[in-house]
Amino acid sequence: MNKFLGTGVALVTPFKEDKSIDFDALERLVNYQIDNGINYLVVLGTTGEPATLTKEEKEAVKQKIIEVNNGRLPMVLGIGGNNTMAVVEEIKNTDLSAFDGILSVSPYYNKPTQEGMYQHFKAVAEASPIPVILYNVPGRTAKNMEPETIIRLANDFENVVAVKEAAGDMVQALRLIQNKPEDFLIISGDDMIALPMTLAGGAGVISVIGEGLPKEFSHMIQLGLEGKTKEAYELHYKVMDSIDYIFEEGNPAGIKSMLNELNITSKEVRLPLVPVSDALEKKIQDFLKEL
Repeated sequence: MNKFLGTGVALVTPFKEDKSIDFDALERLVNYQIDNGINYLVVLGTTGEPATLTKEEKEAVKQKIIEVNNGRLPMVLGIGGNNTMAVVEEIKNTDLSAFDGILSVSPYYNKPTQEGMYQHFKAVAEASPIPVILYNVPGRTAKNMEPETIIRLANDFENVVAVKEAAGDMVQALRLIQNKPEDFLIISGDDMIALPMTLAGGAGVISVIGEGLPKEFSHMIQLGLEGKTKEAYELHYKVMDSIDYIFEEGNPAGIKSMLNELNITSKEVRLPLVPVSDALEKKIQDFLKEL
C-alpha cells in the first residue's frame, strides 16, 4: 500500500462567482499539487463539498481530475454516507478503474453502535473491488469509531487497508498504531498532529493545509517518515499557525481563502457555507507574506 504513504490532499471544488464549477481553476489546482511534491490525490472528500454538488457535477469534477492527473499520481475517491445500501449501490455502479482506493466516511447523523459501524463497513468492503480507506471523523459524524472496531475491520477484510484517523486524539492514534496489523496504514486526518502521528509509526496524512502549502507540508511528512525529527519539527512550527487559520471558520472556506491568495482558485463556497471573514482573510494574507 505504498501508494498511500506520505501526503495525500483532499481537493477542493473551485467555484466561480456564480457558484458554477471553475474547471480551469481545478486544472491549476491539480497541477499545483503534482508540481509541489504531493504523493496522492483525494477526490470528492469532505473538502470537495460533495454534499452540495449534483450527481452530474460530481461526475464532471471526477472526470476533469482524471484527465488532468493523467495517471501521474495515485487517486482516491470519496464514496460514503449514512445509508449503507445506497453506498454499496454507488460503489457497484461507479467506474473505479482510474482510482487506487476509496475513502469511506463512518456513517453520520444516524449514530450507529460500534457493531453497526462494523456491519456498514463489512458491506462496503464486500462491495468494493479496490482498497478501502476507512474515515473516522467524529467531529462531523457525531460518533467515534473506536480503535477496536477499526482493528477488527482491518483483520477481517483484506481490502480494508487503512484508516484516515481524524478524531484529533493522539492517544487513540497511538492505540491504533500499537495494535494494527503489520500492513495496515494509520493515516492522519488532522493536520496539526500529522507529524507526531507519522513519527510514532503512522503512514502520513490526508491533508487540507497541504493543498495550500504542498511543498512545505509534503516535505515535512517525508522527513517524518524518514525519522528526521528535528528537521521535520522545524517545518511543522513554520506552518503551524496556518493550520489554525484555515480551520478557524470552517473547512473548506479557510483553505479556499488561502488558495485565492495564491491565485489558484476563488474563495467561493456554496451555502450553507460562507467565505471567511475579512479579519481571518487578513491573517491568512499576512501568514503567506511572512512565509
